[in-house]
Amino acid sequence: MPRILDGKKIAAEIRQEIKKAVEKLRLEEGVIPGIAFVTAGDDPASLAYVTMKERACEEAGIRSWQFLFPPLTHEEALLAKIKELNGNPGVHGILVQLPLPVGLDRYRILSAVSPEKDVDGFHPVNMGKLLLGHEGFYPCTPMGIVELLIRSGMTWRGKDVVIAGRSAIVGKPLAAMLMQRRREANATVTLCHTGTRDLAAHTRRAEILVAAIGKARFIKADMVSEGATIIDVGINRVEDKTAERGYRLVGDVDFDEVAPKVAAISPVPGGVGPMTIAMLLSNTLKAARDEHR
Repeated sequence: MPRILDGKKIAAEIRQEIKKAVEKLRLEEGVIPGIAFVTAGDDPASLAYVTMKERACEEAGIRSWQFLFPPLTHEEALLAKIKELNGNPGVHGILVQLPLPVGLDRYRILSAVSPEKDVDGFHPVNMGKLLLGHEGFYPCTPMGIVELLIRSGMTWRGKDVVIAGRSAIVGKPLAAMLMQRRREANATVTLCHTGTRDLAAHTRRAEILVAAIGKARFIKADMVSEGATIIDVGINRVEDKTAERGYRLVGDVDFDEVAPKVAAISPVPGGVGPMTIAMLLSNTLKAARDEHR
């Protein structure tokens, strides 16, 4: 059986490190990091995810506030709240929960967040810094993916990495991170998408395959090479009448079929998901430090 890349365990270690750093910042500088969550709509998954983030903040000693707007909220109301939060010195980070309701301009709303408080890493300024290799706030899921491998004692350096999925949340920023000339990067990256011909030909040559497609169990055993490392970013609900909720979560990789063939694999749940929240806490701590430096 392969090595399981235990994101839950690693994220717990990171969160303890952040908790200690937050307490040190409070004692030495009198600063308590704070993050505001701006949520529009009533999507159950989004609301549950924000609740998870709030609990993680509380455990780490980070203040959090949630501003919830109804589905039919006018765009100007969100922009006014973001402007107010930008000017609040006690709020070091602002996160606009995605997806936004239909009709709201995602780009305009995300761009309204101050780049210095953009702890989700989606502002065009921070995306530009990422591409250029400059310091800024990087998107939390790609950060978590990179950290998961490094803290598992593995490396991206010189590896042939294939990323399946070109979203602005995972695929594109992760590709930009891994191609940088840095210790924790310096990989050769292929970014595949819906226009890629013969996807399996690309995934089979990957030493490290990152699956971020959004389709349950899409990656099969015949699409990966022997001894590869697989990082599964997908979170998909599939019907399961034996489960209490009537469904269970699976990744973009057919775990049972692929696992016996590879050297290492991240599970779903318990892989990338916990790392994403840990990186959000890390970015919030960084924002507080930067503001009071």
